[in-house]
Amino acid sequence: MTSEVYVNVQPQKIAIALTEDKKLVEYQEEGQSASFSVGNVYLAKVRKLMPGLNACFVNVGYERDAFLHYLDLGTQFNTQQKYLKRVLNDRKNLFPIAKIQPQPELPKDGSVQNTLQLGQEVLVQIVKEPISTKGPRLTCEISFPGRYLVLMPFGDKVNVSSKIKSNQERARLKQVIQSIKPKGFSVIVRTVAEGKRVEELDTEMKVLVGKWEAAMQKCMQARELPTLVAEETSRTVGLLRDLFNPSYENIYVNDEDVYREVKDYVELIAPDRVGIVKHYKGKLPIFDNFDLTRQIKSSFGKTISYKHGAYLIIEHTEALHVVDVNSGNRAKSNDGQEANALDVNLGAADELARQLRLRDMGGIIVVDFIDMHLAEDRQKLYERMCENMKKDRAKHNILPLSKFGLMQITRQRVRPAMDVAVDETCPTCHGKGSIKSSILFTDQLESKIDMLVTKLGIKKFTLQVHPYVAAYINQGFISLKRKWQMRYGFGVNIIPNQMYAFLQYQFYDANGQEIDMKEEIEIQ
Repeated sequence: MTSEVYVNVQPQKIAIALTEDKKLVEYQEEGQSASFSVGNVYLAKVRKLMPGLNACFVNVGYERDAFLHYLDLGTQFNTQQKYLKRVLNDRKNLFPIAKIQPQPELPKDGSVQNTLQLGQEVLVQIVKEPISTKGPRLTCEISFPGRYLVLMPFGDKVNVSSKIKSNQERARLKQVIQSIKPKGFSVIVRTVAEGKRVEELDTEMKVLVGKWEAAMQKCMQARELPTLVAEETSRTVGLLRDLFNPSYENIYVNDEDVYREVKDYVELIAPDRVGIVKHYKGKLPIFDNFDLTRQIKSSFGKTISYKHGAYLIIEHTEALHVVDVNSGNRAKSNDGQEANALDVNLGAADELARQLRLRDMGGIIVVDFIDMHLAEDRQKLYERMCENMKKDRAKHNILPLSKFGLMQITRQRVRPAMDVAVDETCPTCHGKGSIKSSILFTDQLESKIDMLVTKLGIKKFTLQVHPYVAAYINQGFISLKRKWQMRYGFGVNIIPNQMYAFLQYQFYDANGQEIDMKEEIEIQ
């Protein structure tokens, strides 16, 4: 199996697609201005105590206060608070963490009102992004993840991933980390560290310790709370850090700055693989060029078709995700109804496992499969689902089918489920039901081109339109595009974009920045 990553950087958002054998399996989309990310560390104040929940609310700058439960304070909370006071009292010299005297561990059966006070300054990290009406979820057990190691201040333990089975390798890694680990830190050794040299592990250890010290320097300089003291790496680099493996064939990026950022990171963690990072410079949008737009459009939405006419209905409620399996207009199997139901269900299990990763669906998922009477068929379906979910990085738990034919799945949720709108609203009438004559659309575009060239003085630009409109503009011996170029200059460039609705369009300047040419009637 080969994997490829595609990074589509646009003025308003950044989208990342991961394919396995050319099939889309993971997709993430984030606004360029999004500031709340899992892994961000804040110096903040306790806003409200909730004894009934044994929790408190902390202001981290979001419109809803973030939630911090007593058990998420961590056993080393007292030590952390003592160190934080030393850092905030001396804003000139950073107090070494190795010199802090360990404090008694926080009891698990304690209460939040006996531990925290209103207005108390705490160091917190986001573990769940705001979801629906809920604010972010926090922890005081700060961690700095790397490719091979996870660094956790205020401890002295070394734990090795349980996925490393060799006792000899586990002992070697523990010994190596104990020899290079600074005092005052705990370390978790990740699975990909298996077989790595001391030099590689030591280099990453120094980088992670440097991140911690930089965060503490920002705490010393903080004048207003809340203050962001450590920011998670960009979504692109974060995805690569968790997913990167030798099977990657290519990483395509359409933005020069992000390309350099990704290339530098791959050069750091795998110098021999830096050649797989490629700067996409094609004229077509990157997702259109690699046939990802079609896959995105067909993989999201309420109804998902898979093999032989069968389909899934996926709906999201406040409490859980509900999935219904339907055979649709699928032809009956010659082996009978039971064999037909098993075949449809096994196909649904394959598609559902992909959908969970693709949409990053979390929480409780209830699946209503087609009823099967044979116990061995139900067991076969359960085993197929478990096998498919082995590729999923998120923590999950799958229960066998209940007597009602329902399968219950829980999956770790750290951010809202990805929801891509696949239904298109008419960009001209905005759902009102009447539009200008389509034959006049190109006249409207030409008037805007005339305004760009003659009034605004922009001689070189790109016009992105629906592929059908682009084909119309480019057709003929003397095409409409050529007429425009002869009239307004050869800086006029027409690019088809599969993401656009039929009469949707957008102008971009030579630097790829959007030029807003919408009229008032189009904006309303």
